[in-house]
Amino acid sequence: MLDQSYVTEDGRTIGNILMDMKNITLRFGGVEAIKDISFDIREGEIRAIIGPNGAGKSSMLNVISGFYHPQDGEVWFRGQKRPPMKPYQVARLGIARTFQNIALFEGMSVLNNVMTGRLTHMKSNMLSQAIWRGKAEREEVENREKVEQIIDFLEIQAIRKTPVGRLPYGLKKRVELARALAAEPKLLLLDEPMAGMNVEEKEDMSRFILDVNDEFGTTIALIEHDMGVVMDLSDRVVVMDYGRKIGDGTPDEVRGNQEVIDAYLGVAHD
Repeated sequence: MLDQSYVTEDGRTIGNILMDMKNITLRFGGVEAIKDISFDIREGEIRAIIGPNGAGKSSMLNVISGFYHPQDGEVWFRGQKRPPMKPYQVARLGIARTFQNIALFEGMSVLNNVMTGRLTHMKSNMLSQAIWRGKAEREEVENREKVEQIIDFLEIQAIRKTPVGRLPYGLKKRVELARALAAEPKLLLLDEPMAGMNVEEKEDMSRFILDVNDEFGTTIALIEHDMGVVMDLSDRVVVMDYGRKIGDGTPDEVRGNQEVIDAYLGVAHD
């Protein structure tokens, strides 16, 4: 496995390989959703996965997060080959995600939704939690402190007690990001974090993604259709089309790739 740092276009040095997807093939019956794709994600970078609808992007994210198990290929995480795992086991490794379709508890408050992101950090048993004494009480206080820090960081203090079902779409997306961050992931997967947002909401979310990467040092892999956002945020981009990888490199390299231009970005003009 390659083990060296990488210098981005803007001069930032990002780390060694955190996740390595090797020759991944995923089939549904006779249909190949992913066809022999390899790419890596490095520590500290923002890695974009792009492509037209039906390219296999969400399927790839589902492989990374344990929802799908590829028929061929290997998934390596932090230098070790990962066996087939259930999503909760993958979460315990330090991988958290948001979803294309918001998956929050609509009747619960923002605070309680974000608290659910701490479940992988709760070690006390159910009896201790019910009595709420000793270790369980200390654990609850520590988890609450972490959650309050994230709420402040994402500037959602004013809605912390509001039921999620009452919030506008853009704020729900931010709450879902907060819940994922509450898990303190080594790798954060964002599935179309800007989908359905207006320009102002996209600007806010872009700023928060950059801040999460910069201030927390969180490695981020994201799927996004807004090419302006992808090119502005990403250190590297992998491009998929009909389940194949057709491009992989820096935003400038991908932008100049003729196969990518033909398949996704439109026809180039002089």
